[in-house]
Amino acid sequence: MAEKSISLWRIFAVFAKVGAFTIGGGYAMIPVIQDEMSRRGWISEEELPDIVALSQSAPGVMAVNISIFAGYRLRGIRGSIAATLGSITPSFLIILAIAMAFTAFRDNPWVERAFMGIRPAVIALIAVPMIRMAKKSCKAWWAWLVAIAALVLVAFLNVSPIYILLVVMVIGFSLTYYKEKRA
Repeated sequence: MAEKSISLWRIFAVFAKVGAFTIGGGYAMIPVIQDEMSRRGWISEEELPDIVALSQSAPGVMAVNISIFAGYRLRGIRGSIAATLGSITPSFLIILAIAMAFTAFRDNPWVERAFMGIRPAVIALIAVPMIRMAKKSCKAWWAWLVAIAALVLVAFLNVSPIYILLVVMVIGFSLTYYKEKRA
């Protein structure tokens, strides 16, 4: 339910902070959003995986989708707009500044090395929330098996996640149908 006590400006400011201090987009934003929102009592730890799942299933940029759903959770449509504008404004301003100055520095080896140095940090920022969500979501051994199999298929065998989702959905529907028919 949307809370009216949280100001739109506060939502904008929190998501602007998240947008300004995360490098790597949607997955890298997850731990920062979780920390900011849970510390303020705006969202429970159980709600975040649902917001992430909705964000992944909706078309568009994950960071924007997370902002839309989290903002909507806080203040409805106006909250969605405030959170989205907050999360994209820092990136927009930074990219604008970089675009204006980058042409002079694009072949600079220091700049190239700086971007190479940022990559491991971005990987860690993405991996940590995924591991935390897996620990909370995978309660049974078979859930871990599905998660690890999906990881291997996508990361190492280049299988499209769409096929994995379709297969898991068919298996899930089949098992549910079988259990209900048996009962």
